[in-house]
Amino acid sequence: MSGAPTQHTSAPYLPIAEHGLIGDLRTAALVGTDGTIDWYCCPSFDSPSVFAAILDADRGGAFELSAAVPAGTKQFYFPDTNVLITRFFTEDGLGEIQDFMPVAEAGKAERHRLIRRVVCVRGTIPFQARVAPRFGYGAHRHTLRLLEGAALFASEALTLALTATVPLECDEQDVRTEFTLSRGETAVFALDRVTGETPPHGCPLAEAEHEFTATVAFWRRWLQQSRYRGRWREMVHRSALTLKLLTYAPTGAIVAAPTTSLPEQIGGGRNWDYRYAWVRDSAFAVYALLRLGFAEEAEAFMGFLTHHNDRREGPAGPLQIMYGIDGRAELPERELSHLEGYRGSAPVRVGNDAVNQLQLDIYGALIDSVYLYDMWCQPLTSGQWRAVCDLVNWVCRHWDQPDEGVWETRGGRKKFLYSRLMCWVAIDRAIRIAHRRGLPAELIRWGPVRDTIYQQIMDKGWSSARQAFVQYEGGDVLDAAVLMMPLTKFIAPHDPVWLSTLDALGNELVSDSLVWRYDPEASPDGLEGDEGTFSICSFWYVEALTRAGRLDDARLAFEKMLTYANHLGLYAEEISHTGEQLGNFPQAFTHLALISAAFNLDRALG
Repeated sequence: MSGAPTQHTSAPYLPIAEHGLIGDLRTAALVGTDGTIDWYCCPSFDSPSVFAAILDADRGGAFELSAAVPAGTKQFYFPDTNVLITRFFTEDGLGEIQDFMPVAEAGKAERHRLIRRVVCVRGTIPFQARVAPRFGYGAHRHTLRLLEGAALFASEALTLALTATVPLECDEQDVRTEFTLSRGETAVFALDRVTGETPPHGCPLAEAEHEFTATVAFWRRWLQQSRYRGRWREMVHRSALTLKLLTYAPTGAIVAAPTTSLPEQIGGGRNWDYRYAWVRDSAFAVYALLRLGFAEEAEAFMGFLTHHNDRREGPAGPLQIMYGIDGRAELPERELSHLEGYRGSAPVRVGNDAVNQLQLDIYGALIDSVYLYDMWCQPLTSGQWRAVCDLVNWVCRHWDQPDEGVWETRGGRKKFLYSRLMCWVAIDRAIRIAHRRGLPAELIRWGPVRDTIYQQIMDKGWSSARQAFVQYEGGDVLDAAVLMMPLTKFIAPHDPVWLSTLDALGNELVSDSLVWRYDPEASPDGLEGDEGTFSICSFWYVEALTRAGRLDDARLAFEKMLTYANHLGLYAEEISHTGEQLGNFPQAFTHLALISAAFNLDRALG
């Protein structure tokens, strides 16, 4: 998976895909194939950035660490872990950086430590480092003091201590060092959050070895719970490890991605903050993890919903489409005009105004995951069942109104087919739970509403001109979201009207297994610029082909999609027409869809 060593130019922005991810279930960092950490927020996913050179090479801040001589590089994960290795191949030797964040045990103090261990494997290699934090998304000033064995970066809101086993030098803002290692020698850098008056705590070589061993053991213990034994074990397990990295352990929230404003089109304005917990994304992630046997994450997410949603009905219903990772409801969107954006792709945004949208599909995604949780994990409590009933009753009253839809369009509300489909799912799954468990429910009311939604989709969601189900009532635009119709068991995967739809989608929205969401010229979405193909839709397409019995086509499409992963098996949100990864990275939506597609294709192939 790591491929051949690559030579890097001095371009200020690495391709988005030329990164790996490390994290500690509180926050995460992107590490480039050149050894630079160019994205890191502390102490949590949605905190202001400390390193954000990926959004502004000059102002964002970075932790650069690399060979000081020309070198090829290769990057890979330590097997079955989220410990990242970046290797440097020089004329005189081979060295590597081992990047990881120790995972704090439950109940212990929040430490937030990032460790970079540099090892010379063969020969002799000179290394160089530059640590240049820029607090508050590059907007807050900081002071720098050099103490014995440590450098203290202090801003108004956050103080970080850098300790190292090699000598450090500093100027007004940054720390630099150059050092040479010979075979078997090691240097360690540790970046810690400093709270109160606690003096900086160094990370000597023995402690770094202990932390490395403990971190490797943590990830391997977690992955051992997986029940997947299929054909694509490496890719499925990497996706599972990635989803786990996107989990915020203190609350059980799952972020859509650990980044903000990585563009859907270079130079375009479709740049959004994904460091929050979308109900839909989280629910689908729970489904994917439950499929593999990870019950703890499902329980944690149920706890997140229970503790951080009071179910008071707001302007968009009893649920928001997303919440802060701590459960907060307010996520005001603003632009950071002082940052140029990735390769000039402005604006850079933090916060997300889509929080106020009405997206009816979230109720189906959530209650479907609750249905699976009740069946595969833990029976619902009486309080959880009452909450489900409240949501279903609300859906029964409001399912037929127009909304912004799953793609969060900003071009006006419509009666989207996918929204109605998932309202049907919400009611259907609640009825199934009630029947299986014998729980009290308003079945006399729920059943007819479910049936009405079904009839309306079949009557008004079908276009006789297109011979396909379409994006919204009265329209003729195709939309990849309808690929979920057989996946949710709404329609039989061999139904002639569905097979006709599948053919229409394949002819219009699919190119070499890559799937566009829809044509924004035919269906204006109120957003500027273009976008790439949407990777979750590509995996939905694989699963729809699988269920339709087109296994050769499904397997080919799936194998092709695997070639679009980066060197570590990670995916951004989208893939451009040139095969470049675009959008926030890595994207939970893509990885959970990969897991589902692999699981179901494996089962169909036997």
